[in-house]
Amino acid sequence: MVANQGKFAVVLLSGGLDSMVAGGLAREAGYHVLALSIDYNQRHRVELNAARRVAESLGAIRHIVLPLDLTAFGGSALTADIAVPKGGVGKDIPITYVPARNTIFLSLTLGLAEVAGASDIFIGVNALDYSGYPDCRPEFIDAFQKMATLATKAGVEGHPIRIQTPLQYMSKADIAREAHRLGLDAGISWSCYDPTPDSKHCGLCDSCRLRSKGFEEAGLPDPTVYAVQPPKA
Repeated sequence: MVANQGKFAVVLLSGGLDSMVAGGLAREAGYHVLALSIDYNQRHRVELNAARRVAESLGAIRHIVLPLDLTAFGGSALTADIAVPKGGVGKDIPITYVPARNTIFLSLTLGLAEVAGASDIFIGVNALDYSGYPDCRPEFIDAFQKMATLATKAGVEGHPIRIQTPLQYMSKADIAREAHRLGLDAGISWSCYDPTPDSKHCGLCDSCRLRSKGFEEAGLPDPTVYAVQPPKA
């Protein structure tokens, strides 16, 4: 990644480990970071507090938390009264998938990037150790990039906003190692879909299992406080 001194990037910041590392890589590459988090009334709202901590740790020049109540749509265990699965990562698209979430979020991020004069958007999607969401695949990002070029003034005028996915082909172990290399405090990030009342990671949802697996395979200590220790992969 080539350093871009003086240029701005919008980082779509959920508060999770992946988006934190994406933001860290943007900062390392010389971008000034403008962070955007979406408050979609998700059941794991504790991640928004994590996003604030992460934005501060990255030295973001601004952190916008945009309200967008997707519980009006429902259709997901994260936005409706549906139990979060605890049986392990399966082969099908899980009920924790929020319909078209990354399409919606990237569209909002694209609008902010154009207004702010940002040259790039960073999003922490990856297609290796993940829950099988269709909007994390490289094909989706490629298609969104084409749309972003067609749909914006910046694109029409010949300087399209680039969608950067530096974690796309990383495993969770790779991501944990990158957090360590970048000097990021992984303990301030949040991954769990179903936090306990005392704000611990549940340890059994897909996201907890993948997070724990990543630190274990990376050979790094896991700073996460789990209510139940995630089963070994």
